[in-house]
Amino acid sequence: GRALLVLLLSATVSLLGGLIFGYELGIISGALLQLQLDFHLSCLKQEVLVSALLIGALLASLVGGILIDRHGRRRAILVSNLVLLVGSLILTLVRSFIGLVVGRMTVGFAISVLSMACCIYVSEMVAAHQRGLLVSLYEVGITIGILLSYALNYIFADMDEGWRYMFGLAIAPTAMQFLSILFLPVNPVKLSSWDSDCQKGLIQLQNTEDRAAVKREPYKEKHYSFLDLFRTRDNMRRRTLVGLGLVLFQQFTGQPNVLGYASKIFHSMGFQSNSSAILASVGLGAIKVVATLVAMAFADKAGRRVLLMAGCVVMAISVTTIGLTSRVAPLAMSRDCKAAADPNASHSPPQHPMMPLSSQPAVSPSPPALGAVESQAGPGFAAVRSSTQSREVVPYYSLSQKRGLVGQAKEEPVGSTGPPFHGAPWAEHMVLNWITLLSMMAFVSAFSVGFGPMTWLVLSEIYPAGIRGRAFAFCNSFNWAANLLISLCFLDLIDAIGFSWMFLLYGLMGVMAFIFIYLFVPETKGQSLEEIDQQFSRKR
Repeated sequence: GRALLVLLLSATVSLLGGLIFGYELGIISGALLQLQLDFHLSCLKQEVLVSALLIGALLASLVGGILIDRHGRRRAILVSNLVLLVGSLILTLVRSFIGLVVGRMTVGFAISVLSMACCIYVSEMVAAHQRGLLVSLYEVGITIGILLSYALNYIFADMDEGWRYMFGLAIAPTAMQFLSILFLPVNPVKLSSWDSDCQKGLIQLQNTEDRAAVKREPYKEKHYSFLDLFRTRDNMRRRTLVGLGLVLFQQFTGQPNVLGYASKIFHSMGFQSNSSAILASVGLGAIKVVATLVAMAFADKAGRRVLLMAGCVVMAISVTTIGLTSRVAPLAMSRDCKAAADPNASHSPPQHPMMPLSSQPAVSPSPPALGAVESQAGPGFAAVRSSTQSREVVPYYSLSQKRGLVGQAKEEPVGSTGPPFHGAPWAEHMVLNWITLLSMMAFVSAFSVGFGPMTWLVLSEIYPAGIRGRAFAFCNSFNWAANLLISLCFLDLIDAIGFSWMFLLYGLMGVMAFIFIYLFVPETKGQSLEEIDQQFSRKR
């Protein structure tokens, strides 16, 4: 009975941790549309506000590992919950731009520590044959959090100061997770013996002789310094290579940016009405949830390595297809950021009502993040903004103009979601546009099966317990830094080499990721954490 209670509470903590992470990443997209009008934010201030969460998360990844290793995973989760509550209250009550930035940095710091501590705590709390399912549940929570942010962005879009409700509602899941973790033990509970963990008929890392030797050796927890991550002791350098390779390829295979162009593609296909744009964004989010559930179900059966490599293959094919089709049917990728700082200035609607990608970092979700953020988490971030903008037509008008346009939009007949009109510029490339859309859906599914959940699952497994928190945080810092770099430089790269070549480059990175995983990433399914550690220590 106690084992079942621990299992259920661990699942609750994992799911709520992911939900909070995804929600905080996604909610800024809709809130920013109101904030730029209420606070008259220039493009630079919008970018600072959106990047504040990334900066807070990056800072947390530099120091969070010490908190997790020295004070314990459970205490780290409790502290991050309290910090998150403070950040949410600041954002709900704030009256200045500086307060908004401080609140978002506080929230970023909290969700970064929370993401790392949750994955490590849950991986240590459950048996080997349940670890893949329970840690992957975190990624499911991220996708549900993103979908929830979609819905609340839509609900509060026309409400005065609706952004306060958007930020404040994060308090509810945070309080629920805080209460759940109070009933869990401080130290991991062994829910099954070493033998039952290791004999599930799963693919093993060692041969029979090695496994027998490992079981004869009593496991002793060792103490490590941070510099041991770069030394040959217990093969730590190879573990660090595996961790860094996974988090960097997670970002550089195109995950943060592919869905940033979702509404461009929908516009190209003729789905220009409000309801169709929202439906498309929610549909992509739903695909992401289903794919993550598939990954959760197969993580302990097919294995981490198989899902990672399969995801890389599909992602590479998908982004290559998008790159090739966009050469024939190019999409207009313009920098249409217009500041709302001067309410008296004349505004003309951009040709495509899109938010500037330069102000929307896509975070992996993962924890496990940039996005991520989607990893996990990340793609949904851009898509939310697009759907909400489509609903409000053009977000950069003055408040009175905006409300007038929204009123007009509401009067649009529902029938406008039907097939596009003939004779439009996009009609001649309709087949290619549909291929692009299907490729984007395949990419989202592949990421949610592979890199999304599996990166953070493997990271929570391959390091010894004595340095697991610091090692996870070290890799996570590169994840956030890569996300920040991509979000700042992506449009410049598009200007320099073009949209199609950028996505063809993503396809090449997908092939390189496949080779890396094949050569360096071992299969860890069905192994106890102690066995994985000893296997890494012995293998050269």
